[in-house]
Amino acid sequence: MEPNVVIPLLLVFITMLLIVGARLKALRLLGYAAVRLLVGALALFVINAIGGQFSVHIPINFITSLICGFLGLPGAAALIVIDQYIL
Repeated sequence: MEPNVVIPLLLVFITMLLIVGARLKALRLLGYAAVRLLVGALALFVINAIGGQFSVHIPINFITSLICGFLGLPGAAALIVIDQYIL
């Protein structure tokens, strides 16, 4: 093949890979956030089930699930402290 054909084909191929790769990276990030959101909601459900004996109730909504999912145990502890002492 001649360089006049190969170089534009390579540039188009590289551009397509960059566009597809960026989309896949964004989808991976959205999937990661969705999994964290579900884990946070599940953790809050467990906290509410066990905490019912200790009068601990944290509403399960988008914000509290994200806090618990992304911050983990410290986030759950912070939500419990906020529920008990501030609200």
